[in-house]
Amino acid sequence: MTSEIQENTSETPLLPHPDSQQYAFFFDVDGTLAEICDEPDAVTIPSEVRQHLQTLFAASSGALALISGRPVEQLDQLVTPLILPAAGVHGAEMRDGAGQFHRVTLPAQMAKDVEETLAAGMQKLPGTLLEIKGMAFALHYRQAMLHQQHVLELAESVVAKHPELVLQPGKCVIEIKPRGKDKGAAIYDFMQQPPFAGRLPVFVGDDLTDEKGFEVVNAMKGISVKVGEGSSLAQYRVKHVSDVHQWIKKLQRHEEISHPSHISKESNL
Repeated sequence: MTSEIQENTSETPLLPHPDSQQYAFFFDVDGTLAEICDEPDAVTIPSEVRQHLQTLFAASSGALALISGRPVEQLDQLVTPLILPAAGVHGAEMRDGAGQFHRVTLPAQMAKDVEETLAAGMQKLPGTLLEIKGMAFALHYRQAMLHQQHVLELAESVVAKHPELVLQPGKCVIEIKPRGKDKGAAIYDFMQQPPFAGRLPVFVGDDLTDEKGFEVVNAMKGISVKVGEGSSLAQYRVKHVSDVHQWIKKLQRHEEISHPSHISKESNL
């Protein structure tokens, strides 16, 4: 098990093929199942990948969930026609394994004040984008890297006034979200309920926001996979989103060819 952030890519072991009846599967979306785009609305997940996810969802008896900074509604659109268990907005929204929906909300006046402050501040920074998620806010600067420090200072000023909120840095984005909600907590919550309970977790992610998830999965003796470069707590690493797609495809093939409830542990990516 990896206990420290590591830069290793070339010596990372090949991905295993975990048994679908013994493991629970968790996937980040942007940068993991889908290529990152300049505009969040332009992101797509290929239809073939969605089909393979459906096969793995069925083979694992429903123990597969999406873990994302996106709202659950957007996740549903990206994997349509699938309706999967999902943690959105870093766990502030959750549709559990039984299909029940849970959502953290902010006091109406606080949400209004934060939105107005951020909108006014971002308007002064051409090329930046404010994404409002209800109980969370994403400040994008992918197309305006020169404003990175200004975006961070704006976000910090908001959090300083509202201790119920915390910052979550990501790839060319600073998010403001409810305190106590992160991807690690979301995975932990899923693992306490059926059909996830009693299994070992697998989590694939690419960003700083996924490190909390890797930490929880490692503590549970599961499988953590980092996509791309950069320091990480993950035990395994692949270079590209396409590598994730190929891994999922191989898991799906094992389900169809060998046994409907078993994935071979002997094959590697």
